[in-house]
Amino acid sequence: MAIGFVLITTQPGKEHEVRATLDGIEFVTDRWMLFGEYDLIARVQAEDEYTLTRCIVEDIRVIEGIADTKTLIGAEL
Repeated sequence: MAIGFVLITTQPGKEHEVRATLDGIEFVTDRWMLFGEYDLIARVQAEDEYTLTRCIVEDIRVIEGIADTKTLIGAEL
């Protein structure tokens, strides 16, 4: 199992639109609005890191209204 957290900065006024789009992405298991440097955080969970990465690059980062992302990949130690 692979897990990642995507910190998202949206274009001004696009927070709700981006959040609604995240709801339709298969591997996004949760998302929250934030206050501060980032506008949203999305929890992404997939069966492997390849699928996780594809979801982030091909489904999340291309959402209209997203200005920037930072991804944190979780590890089991």
